[in-house]
Amino acid sequence: MLNFYKTIDNRVRPISVVEDGCWVCAICPTEQEVRYLVDILGLEQDFVRAALDEEESSRVESEEDQTLVIVDVPTAEKQDEEKTIVYSTMPMAIITNNRFITTVCLRENAVITEISQGLVKNIQTHLRTQFLLSILLRIATRFLQYLKQIDKISYTTENLLHKTMRNKELVQILGLEKSLVYFSTSLKSNEVTLEKILRGRIIKLYDEDEELLEDVIIEVKQAIEMCSIYANVLSNTMDAFASIISNNLNIVMKVLTALTIVMALPNMVFGLYGMNVDGLPYPHFWFTLALAGALVLLCTLILWKKDMFK
Repeated sequence: MLNFYKTIDNRVRPISVVEDGCWVCAICPTEQEVRYLVDILGLEQDFVRAALDEEESSRVESEEDQTLVIVDVPTAEKQDEEKTIVYSTMPMAIITNNRFITTVCLRENAVITEISQGLVKNIQTHLRTQFLLSILLRIATRFLQYLKQIDKISYTTENLLHKTMRNKELVQILGLEKSLVYFSTSLKSNEVTLEKILRGRIIKLYDEDEELLEDVIIEVKQAIEMCSIYANVLSNTMDAFASIISNNLNIVMKVLTALTIVMALPNMVFGLYGMNVDGLPYPHFWFTLALAGALVLLCTLILWKKDMFK
């Protein structure tokens, strides 16, 4: 899907055709749309197809009059079956040339949606470098927002685990841990890319651009720190609940073992007197019941004093 946008009256608005200073937004483009970007708009084919690979790593490179910046963008998808949110990342390519700026990604994401709907202020599509840095800033901000959501979900899930040990909550925490791993890897690779841009060798930066880029790097570093803290908290939480589950299992096994011992004593007495053997003392039914009851009572008292039923 191809859409064209341009800043008109300080607001991002859709336009019908490509113009100088516009923004070309490609979301999961078809082969025909890729050929249009390459043949008609003159973009490098490798640059356009780079973001269509989910395993593409973050990087920046330049060729002739075009510059490619690939960064990882956070995504959040709801799973209706589990009623949970799965967080992950995907690559997005930002291609700039002398006429316009182009973004290419596999799926629609919150960053593209916010900018295209005009929810982000002070966006100037004709200022290509500034627009590029604004996109990077929104990506870093979105990482921070999702990390806060992950913290809230983990807190709620932890409270539910205090009440009941269900697999659903444990799976939710495992999913959040996986999301934090994705976020941490993507943020670190994005940070390296931003540091390369900051050197000014590939993209020419003015004073205002450098200040904006430094703000982006600060946001990314903050997100990396938050990601590390949340990952440690979740890891410690899972270790704690694993110990609790193991302890509860040990308690259950201890109680069952004590009950098994108590129930085995009457079977031993009745089995002994049920054998066809002469010479047993007091071969009467009442004595057998009394002996079994006494042994059960004595064993129960001993096990109770040793806290075997707690």
